[in-house]
Amino acid sequence: MSNNYQIKIGEKILEINTTPLAENANGSVFAKIGETIVLATCVISKNIIEGQDFFPLTVDYEERYYAAGKILGSRFVRRETRPTDEAILISRLIDRAIRPLFPKDLKNEVQVIITCLAFDGENDPATLGLLAASTALLISDIPWNGPVGAIRIGKKENLIIFPDYQARDSGELDMAISGVEEGNDILINMIESQSKEVKEDEVVNIINYSKPYLKQIIDLQREIQKKEGRAKIKIESEKIDSELEKEIKSFLQNKIEKVIFEPNLTTEPLGTYTGPYAQIEGYTQEISDFKKQLIELLKKYNDPKKISLGLNFFEEEVERVLTNYIVNKDIRPDGRKPDEIRPITTQVGLLPRTHGSGLFSRGKTRTLSILTLGAPGDQRILEGMEIRGEKRFFHHYNFPPYCSGEVKPIKGPGRREIGHGMLAERALIPVIPNFDDFPYTIRIVSEVLSSNGSTSMASVCSSSLALMDAGVPIKKPVAGISIGLFGDKVLTDIQGPEDHYGDMDFKVAGTEDGICAIQMDVKNRGINENILREALKKAKNARQFILKKILETISSPRENLSPFAPRVFSLQIKPEKIRDVIGPGGKVINEIIEECGVSIDIEEDGRVFITAEKEEAAKKAVAWIENITREIKVGEIFQGKVKRILDFGAIVEIFPGQEGLVHISELAPYRVRKVEDIVKVGDLIPVKVIAIDPQGRISLSLKKAKKEK
Repeated sequence: MSNNYQIKIGEKILEINTTPLAENANGSVFAKIGETIVLATCVISKNIIEGQDFFPLTVDYEERYYAAGKILGSRFVRRETRPTDEAILISRLIDRAIRPLFPKDLKNEVQVIITCLAFDGENDPATLGLLAASTALLISDIPWNGPVGAIRIGKKENLIIFPDYQARDSGELDMAISGVEEGNDILINMIESQSKEVKEDEVVNIINYSKPYLKQIIDLQREIQKKEGRAKIKIESEKIDSELEKEIKSFLQNKIEKVIFEPNLTTEPLGTYTGPYAQIEGYTQEISDFKKQLIELLKKYNDPKKISLGLNFFEEEVERVLTNYIVNKDIRPDGRKPDEIRPITTQVGLLPRTHGSGLFSRGKTRTLSILTLGAPGDQRILEGMEIRGEKRFFHHYNFPPYCSGEVKPIKGPGRREIGHGMLAERALIPVIPNFDDFPYTIRIVSEVLSSNGSTSMASVCSSSLALMDAGVPIKKPVAGISIGLFGDKVLTDIQGPEDHYGDMDFKVAGTEDGICAIQMDVKNRGINENILREALKKAKNARQFILKKILETISSPRENLSPFAPRVFSLQIKPEKIRDVIGPGGKVINEIIEECGVSIDIEEDGRVFITAEKEEAAKKAVAWIENITREIKVGEIFQGKVKRILDFGAIVEIFPGQEGLVHISELAPYRVRKVEDIVKVGDLIPVKVIAIDPQGRISLSLKKAKKEK
């Protein structure tokens, strides 16, 4: 059975087609907006891996260059290889929206693959892919508690539903939102947003504006499910037997409370105690050790299933204890109040040879950001299915194993590193100066030195410090914070265990004047408007507090760049003069580069950028180019250098790259028999411009220049 379904969302038509072309998948659908089409498939493994204590979900978004009618890749490999950063970011977006809706007891591997088959250059495949994934899961036999509605909203004077790329790039806001239906309300379960300092109330209004559209999309999916949905696979919930439960409880006793909360009962004042946490995969060191002891106890059963059930019970107990203390007793693991931020320290200028550096510490979360300035030609070339162009500001994030107390191989950046790096980049973009005002390529690398919650937001703060330390004229600093949730208790500045066992991770970054980036994901079904408002309010208060700390360390960008940073000078020439600067076969420009020790970038509109390690070298190249491109006028007198001798005259360089001819008749006020009788190669002589022909060739006179002297 196959059907085509469609509804109008704003000005766009959303189509979902259930033709079962991928017959071996548990579920598959095609989704289309405009001429962008994606295929979503979902497959569940038949077997459970015994002893597994987590849900193995994999979400992959696959770009296909043919979708955009392009043949990309390297010269030798004309095919898609590893996912691009953009594809990884879309995979993460979809994952965050669908993951919380799988049953907790599901331990079979599930893989969701979204493939972009056609791309029209206007309509975003990310939210379309999320809708397709939701529908495929919904009509499949895979247990899943959807559907999810998803929409992208832009703002350019007015709100735009499913904006095109031009509106997204030039607008004030670009927000992807997903939500689920709960009674008469739509709960929001994922937000990803980049904006130009929007206010908190405006964010709430935009999300409320999206809810009727989300409801439309959810209703469409329910209609499809009603007609074509398959019966869901039944999961046999394996419960721990009473004997094993009793033994584990006897082992645990009140040790969880003591490990997590006993340090809070010390005499140290609130706000100064940083807690016992040395995070290992989201756990405290003590909890991790405690868990290892439990595993040793359970090994005597020689039964992977019992070990898995025992570990699940352990996790549930830790979550129960944490929730009880935080929600009912208002006690957090390190003794802080719900809206209290861990101790903050900041520092700049740590690394003398780098162009800028900033260290940000919040409790045991610590990031070091290092900034490098480069020439305009150092911009990153973007070549992908969705985008082609150049990028002059980029932020990279590294999460080495030592920061979480682990030992494991160091590999290339994973999904976490790419996602966190891009989140910080989006937060900082609104304050980066325009290229015309600051013609540098800017790269920031944030090294996570110690991790105990929200390192991505810490990297935003350390990057702001590094930008100001480098003398980049940013409009204002940016700070970020992560807000958590236990039940209905909203927490500011969550750390490792609160993130791992809590219901929400709501990251908000911005300036004193508004929000620049949001990334929210949940472990429950979603949040309502009240929680959203409280989270945004607490994030604003925390952000303003952190910004004060940053400004106490460095109040504004340094006036001068680091002495080790390159110097970039720019000048504007007429586009028709570009060929004169380049010269035949690049002869002139290469001579300038070699002679002055600079790099030169020329834009089609006549903008020329000269980059050098030393200011004097750059100024020398600027003067050289100015002389080449300046408009010479008849009557001007120059001190020129004889470069070549011809039978009928001498070629004289009046300044680098610009030559003219002194005809033999213009060498002296009398008849000259031989040019060498008057001038020789290398002589410095005064010359006057007496004519410029239509081809730009310059005629000079030695005798008239001498006469005027």
